[in-house]
Amino acid sequence: MADTPTKPPEVQLQVQMTEEVSNGQYSNLALVNHTDSEFVLDFLYVQPQQPLARVRSRIITSPRHLKRLLKVLQDNVQHYEARFGPIPLGEDEGPRH
Repeated sequence: MADTPTKPPEVQLQVQMTEEVSNGQYSNLALVNHTDSEFVLDFLYVQPQQPLARVRSRIITSPRHLKRLLKVLQDNVQHYEARFGPIPLGEDEGPRH
């Protein structure tokens, strides 16, 4: 018999979340930083005319996972725009560095 690699059985992922997490957090600003080994995404809510914005959630992830996340976000925006029309951005709403 030849040694052929066997595919491991697929595992059905079960996702659990607390009620607090299921309510989500609204964010209207995201800050992204990175090192050579990880990306840090901070999600904030900025209230109009307020000088202080608190981080509501921080996600730390690997570069590979962030690239997969970027692709799925791009795909979802394309599907959204195909169904509901383009999402307009003002001239000042592009990436900020």
